[in-house]
Amino acid sequence: MRALRRWLDDTAGGLPATFWYLWAGLLINRAGAFAMLFLSLYLTDARGASEALTGTVVGAYGLGGAAGVLLGGVLADRWGRRSTLLAAHLATAGLMVGLAFSRHLAMIAALAALVGVAHSMPSPAFVAAIVDVVPERRRSRAFNLQFWAFNLGMAVASLLAGLLAEASFVALFLVDAAATVLAAAVIAWKVPETLPRRLAGLPPILDTSRSDRTESVQDLRSAAFGGGVMGRQRGRAWWRGRAGRAWWRGRAGRERQPGLHTALTDRTFLTFVGLTFILAVLTMQTSTIMPLAMRSDGLRPSAYGAVVALGGVLIVLGQLFVPRLIERHRKDRVLAVSTALLALGFATLAFADDVVVYLAAAVVWTVGQMLAAPPNAQINADLAPLELRARYQSVFYLAFPAASFVAPTLGGVSLQYLGDRHWLIVGGLGLLAAGCHLLAGPPRERRVAALRRISAPLPPPPPTPTAATR
Repeated sequence: MRALRRWLDDTAGGLPATFWYLWAGLLINRAGAFAMLFLSLYLTDARGASEALTGTVVGAYGLGGAAGVLLGGVLADRWGRRSTLLAAHLATAGLMVGLAFSRHLAMIAALAALVGVAHSMPSPAFVAAIVDVVPERRRSRAFNLQFWAFNLGMAVASLLAGLLAEASFVALFLVDAAATVLAAAVIAWKVPETLPRRLAGLPPILDTSRSDRTESVQDLRSAAFGGGVMGRQRGRAWWRGRAGRAWWRGRAGRERQPGLHTALTDRTFLTFVGLTFILAVLTMQTSTIMPLAMRSDGLRPSAYGAVVALGGVLIVLGQLFVPRLIERHRKDRVLAVSTALLALGFATLAFADDVVVYLAAAVVWTVGQMLAAPPNAQINADLAPLELRARYQSVFYLAFPAASFVAPTLGGVSLQYLGDRHWLIVGGLGLLAAGCHLLAGPPRERRVAALRRISAPLPPPPPTPTAATR
């Protein structure tokens, strides 16, 4: 019992109540978000759409998702996390009811695009709210639980979707809408607004105007590059360069305030987003290219279902043990190892010809996914300035719709013309990304340390001397 209690404390202990209500809302949302899983089947079977038109409508949903993450990030930083979550959930519920009773394909396509927007809007707000309420030392376990809830919800959604689709497509959309309203009710009832109060409308990292700040501007210039003469010289070079000028213009308000453009010009952050994009491209192979490869190997659809189900079961059963396994290791090394495992798992498919090899490879890449989830989310949160948390999240989440487009588009061509060598290319790409994580890790950690130092609360000013103390 003592060991179990210690494991529970390491896995889920010390997290505030607001996090658990956010977690419950996310779980309900994911468990009920099953209608879009069967959108293509609904269009072909119930509405008689051609395969080409079906692909266009599903693509419209994906494009809406790309726009939704950006919109959600901006609104969550300006309007508030709670307000954005409620608006997105209620809009999704209304759109689902519209889809349930729409008959014209043009209307269905328009509603699908809007559902893509509404479905993606909560992601930046959810993560930003978690960062707002969870202390830094416990964020890794919070993000691990978030990833676990997401996958558990998707597993439940897949099961319920199959049952409801056989009964009625209208019921599929209406139950999805009801689950979304339930998630919104939990958020409205128990989740307060978590958006931090602004410091004169400027991010804390840029707020150098306070008279009681002990660090000088020179300290801020060199903080991200280390101490000493070389650190100061590199700090001056950064400050005088394009990135430094952009930060300064945002601070002073001479041209424009910091916003989405700050995240889109942050090279350290964009390097991390690029590596996450590669990770997403690797992960997307399971749902886009692997089914085609298994079909060419003469395997039945049930074999593909078994491989996917194995991955889901491993995540649901094993994800809660990950924080204790990785907590003593540097994040860049954990990401390098996890990406290398993904590379090894997919490269193995070049030699796969029966379901046993596919199942063994699935174990390897699923372990990689499990290890990558907490540090990936933690680094994303660490790199974001306080006032731009949700905007940074929205740029980060763009990696996933981009990967969902690139993986099947280039992967299909690669598989057609290169055959099994496609998997060797995928494995090589993953190993390259693993090496890049090791190279990008140290400067990224220095940047995070600088952000923590600059954003830390300042000590109170010394008391004013009085006649009695002189």
